[in-house]
Amino acid sequence: MPERQPMTQIMKASEARQNLSQVLDSVYRGEKRVIVEKSGIPVAGIVSAADLERLNKLDERREEAFAALDATREAFKDVPDEELEREVEKSIAAARRKSTRRQANPAV
Repeated sequence: MPERQPMTQIMKASEARQNLSQVLDSVYRGEKRVIVEKSGIPVAGIVSAADLERLNKLDERREEAFAALDATREAFKDVPDEELEREVEKSIAAARRKSTRRQANPAV
């Protein structure tokens, strides 16, 4: 069962400063995330350490995905776009045929 997401609360910086202890307690307990605004502009977020860890992991995965894209782009930099598109379409069609055969005959 998925975890219940904490409520997000928007606070003025002065209010967050005055109530910092209570804000930190509710963030720590996973009850809320806080967006801190200064003159109506969001300037910071207060999240639990677990939320920050998840965010860092997402950032790492994103970096890995972009690194893979960059490596692929570099590997095919001298291939004309039209040729690359044709080859990608052929590969997708072949993968779909293979998937269809597998669904029709799961023993294969």
